[in-house]
Amino acid sequence: MATDTEKISQLKSAVANLNQISESEKTGFVNLVSRYLSGEAQHVEWSKIQTPTDEVVVPYDTLESTPEDPEETKILLDKLVVLKLNGGLGTTMGCTGPKSVIEVRNGLTFLDLIVIQIESLNKKYGCSVPLLLMNSFNTHDDTQKIIEKYSNSNIEIHTFNQSQYPRLVADDFVPLPSKGHTDKDGWYPPGHGDVFPSLKNSGKLDALLSQGKEYVFVANSDNLGAVVDLKILNHLIRNKNEYCMEVTPKTLADVKGGTLISYEGKVQLLEIAQVPDQHVNEFKSIEKFKIFNTNNLWVNLKAIKRLVEADALKMEIIPNPKEVDGVKVLQLETAAGAAIRFFDHAIGINVPRSRFLPVKASSDLLLVQSDLYTVVDGFVIRNPARANPANPSIELGPEFKKVASFLSRFKSIPSIIELDSLKVAGDVWFGANVTLKGKVSIAVKSGVKLEIPEGVVLENKEINGPEDL
Repeated sequence: MATDTEKISQLKSAVANLNQISESEKTGFVNLVSRYLSGEAQHVEWSKIQTPTDEVVVPYDTLESTPEDPEETKILLDKLVVLKLNGGLGTTMGCTGPKSVIEVRNGLTFLDLIVIQIESLNKKYGCSVPLLLMNSFNTHDDTQKIIEKYSNSNIEIHTFNQSQYPRLVADDFVPLPSKGHTDKDGWYPPGHGDVFPSLKNSGKLDALLSQGKEYVFVANSDNLGAVVDLKILNHLIRNKNEYCMEVTPKTLADVKGGTLISYEGKVQLLEIAQVPDQHVNEFKSIEKFKIFNTNNLWVNLKAIKRLVEADALKMEIIPNPKEVDGVKVLQLETAAGAAIRFFDHAIGINVPRSRFLPVKASSDLLLVQSDLYTVVDGFVIRNPARANPANPSIELGPEFKKVASFLSRFKSIPSIIELDSLKVAGDVWFGANVTLKGKVSIAVKSGVKLEIPEGVVLENKEINGPEDL
């Protein structure tokens, strides 16, 4: 077996011949693999973990209200840049192209809603908040075409690519493209922790600083709740916090999400992968770890420049094993949230659940397309008619997985204001104007087609066939 030193020198010479990527990508990749091989993975000593105080994870309702004067608000907003992570494809939902172009509601896509939101801010306050999209090589070409339709809007849109790294053959640590895999399968985007070096390497960071921008608000493009929040921006500028992670109270649906802890005097992210086996159940409990990371992050641009230039952002490495044409490969990734411990005066803010509304599956689309929400100026707003602060839990079977199948199975989206939970399994079709209340379970055997008639109200019902309707 080759030693780690031999692996790295072999890797360096192989990477040097990969003409598809830039010098900074080559260096970044070799550094990442070196760190991985040196085993510098940070092990957390369980006994040292402390629950963060309200100074470290600030309750949202204690934030000062924003300035009354619109001129002061304009000054605040002119320091801000919005960055959406746009590297993901819509494949899990059966769509081609970037996930951000899936239609969410009223024919508007994630990207449409984001642009409308920032446009209305710019219009209202006379400011110029730009939108940055971090694409991956998977989404870049499509995104460039898509954003042409916004060319007449009052919003500057910039795109840049996150790094493109070669997948590693697990056996011998040789880059997959060096073995003849020159198509897209040979490469991967190394997780959103790459946002910081990519912002710098693309030249966008220096350009933004020269325009007087101070903070970037980073969020996943599929989180409909991640809208600009003036109270948060105001708080960070006043208190000189270089980094802020929005967290929100954990429910049983979020047990795997990373949480913030105080550790050796610093605030840091604790992910399930770092938790020793004997403590996993404790990590998942809602009693001890009450909050989780929404991946809405606010970061000071000068601090990003300082830390990237010093090569100080050494986030935990997440090894992601995959298989390409029967070859076992390894992708090494990092997460942006893990960077929190490197920034000065970093905090969490415990925000309302409404700031976390991700659309990961068609069951989430059902929620946001229903009467539970409305869209005003691009903002997705929850219907006050629902008394329960939690959303209904929705489980749809594989027949609903792809967006196209999901849409074809509902003549119109049911009313779910009073729904607690819905489970659907099998070949089920919904007529128009159906109302679901309480706990509804619909499960039909394979080979049976069930049509829910137009206009019915189903309340606390278990349905296994037409006879139960």
